[in-house]
Order: sequence, then C-alpha cells, then structure tokens
Amino acid sequence: MKILSLISRLIDYPSDELYAHAADVSDYIAGNEDLAESDKTALQAFVAQRFGDSLLDWQSDYDGLFERGRSLSLLIYEHIHGESRDRGQAMVDLLEQYKAAGLDIGVRELPDYIPLFLEFVSTQGNENAKGWLQDIGPVLALLTVRLEKRKCNYSSLFQALVNLSEVDIDLDALREQVKEEKRDDTKKALDKVWEEEAVTFGGDATNGGCPTNTSKPSESQRRDQDVPIQFIDAANNIRSEESVRG
Repeated sequence: MKILSLISRLIDYPSDELYAHAADVSDYIAGNEDLAESDKTALQAFVAQRFGDSLLDWQSDYDGLFERGRSLSLLIYEHIHGESRDRGQAMVDLLEQYKAAGLDIGVRELPDYIPLFLEFVSTQGNENAKGWLQDIGPVLALLTVRLEKRKCNYSSLFQALVNLSEVDIDLDALREQVKEEKRDDTKKALDKVWEEEAVTFGGDATNGGCPTNTSKPSESQRRDQDVPIQFIDAANNIRSEESVRG
C-alpha cells in the first residue's frame, strides 16, 4: 500500500526534500486508488495549506503540535503503555520483528515512531498492511479526534489511515471522550511535568531517545513478505485521556 509511504512523509517532520515536491505529492494523492474520495479531498486541502505556507512556519507548527506534551505523541506505545516497563519490552520485541523482515533502522530511531511504522507497513502488501493498521487503529483514531478538537488539519492524515485500515471504531464516542481532556501542552502543564519528572541526560532508544527521520526498508525486504507484528490489545489498554494532574 504505497500511499502509506507518502502519509508517513507527511506526518514526519517537514523536510526541504518533501517541501520541494508539492506538485508531485498532490498528483499522487489525486491518482491513488486506495484512498476514498473524501480522504483525497481532505489530503489535497492539507497539502495545499501546508505547502502554501513557508517551510519554517510549517516546521514551527509541527513542533508546537507533536513536540509539546504527550497527548499527540507520535510514539505508538506512549498511548498504550505510557511510562510503564512494558513499553520498553514492547519496543524491543517490535524492533526484533523489523529486523526479521529485513528492516534495519538507526540506533536512535524508536521502532514505534508512527512514520517509521508506516514506512515499514507500506512494503508489506495491501492485506497485511490493513491488518497492521487495524492493530494500532485505536491509537490512530485517538490522534484523529484530538487533532480535530484542536481544529488542526493533521487530523485528515490520521482519518485517512483509520479509513484505510477499515477498523471498527466509534469515532463519535471517542470525540465525546476527549471533550473534557485538559491540554497538556500549555506552559503551566509543561512546568508541572518538569517539576514531577526527574531530569535525564543522553539518548536512550528504548526509553525515550529522540527519533530521527524515517529509514526506508532495505532492498532485501520483499513487498509480499508477511511478518506478523504483535501488539497488545490496544483497545483495552489505550490511555483515553491525557489529563493534567492539578
């Protein structure tokens, strides 16, 4: 499902390379057969607005969305395991499965980083890709409604992923659930986190090192290769609310 590779790039940190190919991105979306027409329209609007802004403005907005607070984290297990010990082991297991499929990622890249996960899944054939998207469907749906609440058009990217997965999730129920969530990216909320959490130095790919840009699968990885990725039951373990402790 090649469209996942493009959506991966659009979710990842805006780059000079991506920004230089606005027309190509728009044309690819328009001609893609996997996307529903409603998603094509929404993605075209996203591209028109984001590529219409300066790259610096786009990057600044990105930082404000995804680099502040945890409710919009692009790390899958942040929403499933939080800070529990299970998170580290889950990432180790996922990394091993990537390696078994021929994907070699940099030591500083977290395996549960959504753009990286999508880049991998895009090589696995439509049916397998759909199954893996369903595995993380609750996370994708949660990010969709949280971004909608902020009136942010990044929601269209995650809505498209939910639709491509064909996962059975009640988005209206999720919207009701997040209505009363407190923002965790305000100065007050961020100050509270700094007060409550110990400061650590140095990168740690297992427990919170910063991901770099996505790595593509190696040439040896077959597109029809079926390597199951096992997630825990995200629907039962997802943290539905990122409230700030008062």
